[in-house]
Amino acid sequence: MILWLNGTFGAGKTTTAKELTSRIPDSRLFDAEKVGEMLWHVLGVPDRDFQDFPPWRGLVVETARQVLDHVGGTLVVTQTVLVEQYWREIRDGLAEAGIPVQHFLLDTDHETLVERINTDTEPESINARQWRLDHLADYREALPWLRAEAQVVDTTDVPPSRVAEIVIRKAGVSV
Repeated sequence: MILWLNGTFGAGKTTTAKELTSRIPDSRLFDAEKVGEMLWHVLGVPDRDFQDFPPWRGLVVETARQVLDHVGGTLVVTQTVLVEQYWREIRDGLAEAGIPVQHFLLDTDHETLVERINTDTEPESINARQWRLDHLADYREALPWLRAEAQVVDTTDVPPSRVAEIVIRKAGVSV
C-alpha cells in the first residue's frame, strides 16, 4: 500500500511522514523527488519542474512497484503533485500495478504556509524559500481537483503527531 502525502511546501508532509513511518510497522519513506533529481543528471535541469519529464511519472510508479515487490509493507510518499494529469498518470499506473493508494492532501491556511516557509531553518529550505513562496499560487489553483481526489487533512494548529493519527485512522492502517 501507498500513503501519498500531497500538499504544498509547509503543509507538514515530511514531518507527518516521519511520524507515520515511526508508527506503522514495515513502512518506509519514499521521496519521489529523488527520482526527479536522478533525471536531472540524465536529462538536464527542466525548464519548470522535473515532474514535467514524462519519465519521472513512470519511474515513480515503477520504483514504488519494485520496492514494494522487494520488501512489502507500506510506502509513505511525500510529494507535491499539482498537475492533475500527472497525478492521474501516477494513480492509474499504481492501480495497474495492483498497488492500493490512499491519497491525502495536507492543507493549511495561506498565512500559516507563509509563516512555515519563512521560518524553516533547513539549509535547503532557506535556499528554496522564494521558489516555494512563488509556487503557493499554483497550489491554490490546484485545490479544487486536489480536494476532489484526496482525503483532506487540515494541519493548521495541529501537531504532526495528531496529523499522523488522523491519516492512520482515515487509511485504516493497523499500528
